Amino acid sequence: MTATAGSVGKPAPAATVVRARQPLGSRIAGKLGGGLVRVFLIVVGLFWLVPTIGLLVSSLRAPEDMSASGWWTVFSKPSQLTFHSYRKLLENGDITHSLWNTVLITVPATVLVVVVGSLAGYAFAWMEFPGRDWWFLGVVSLLVVPVQVALIPIAELFGRIGLFGTIFGVILFHTGFGLPFAVFLLRNFFAEIPRELLEAARLDGAGELRLFARVVMPLGGPAIASLGIFQFLWVWNDMLVALVFTKSGTQPITVALQTQVRQFGNNIDVLAPGAFVSMVIPLAVFFAFQRQFVSGVMAGAVK
Repeated sequence: MTATAGSVGKPAPAATVVRARQPLGSRIAGKLGGGLVRVFLIVVGLFWLVPTIGLLVSSLRAPEDMSASGWWTVFSKPSQLTFHSYRKLLENGDITHSLWNTVLITVPATVLVVVVGSLAGYAFAWMEFPGRDWWFLGVVSLLVVPVQVALIPIAELFGRIGLFGTIFGVILFHTGFGLPFAVFLLRNFFAEIPRELLEAARLDGAGELRLFARVVMPLGGPAIASLGIFQFLWVWNDMLVALVFTKSGTQPITVALQTQVRQFGNNIDVLAPGAFVSMVIPLAVFFAFQRQFVSGVMAGAVK
């Protein structure tokens, strides 16, 4: 009886109390956080990659093989693989020219958004000027303006000033609509830089431009890389703006491929490799800056 009473009077171990206080969902997630979840995620990732793998295999098959059987038959008949479609793609002047137009649109639109957004973000975060908060609220309010609302008015404006149908006009449109998000993102990131660090640099004689280039830009590298990736992917994969603002000689790859589908419905030997090239370039850019992108996302989540 004494032992029983003593055992009853003992407090429960701390680990047991912690487990008892945890929600049921957290305990289930903790138990499933091992190999089973990893296997499940790998399977989901493989299923997610099936369309990409199918597009790659289709781009390496001859048109007659694609019309006769599905792309998965290549695993039993690897002799179907050929680079004939890619050679034909390089001989298609419309596709190659549109790919170059895509580069001419995407790179300047990304660089302009990153540079101007960084300067504006620093100004809103650390520079004092009249109406700073109201100007920032005005920039943030532009985030809710959809692209579709501005298509017709800006098309009319570009037509009057001679920019409609030009690559420069498309660059301006993408830059204008990318800047509100860029300023909002970078201003919030730059505002978390310790004030003491900036004041120490000013005491050493650094001006605003030198302070921005030597202190703010290196510290904001992850956020700037994340912004650059977002902007690059958005502009590269855009079709709506390019379809409205470009002509036959300034069309990017997305519009050129859509034109090929409309004009030559069975031109699969050009469409498949063209679509894969259009997709693999932004993927390569993303994986090249994957570490900076993850660092920027994690830094924003922590702050």
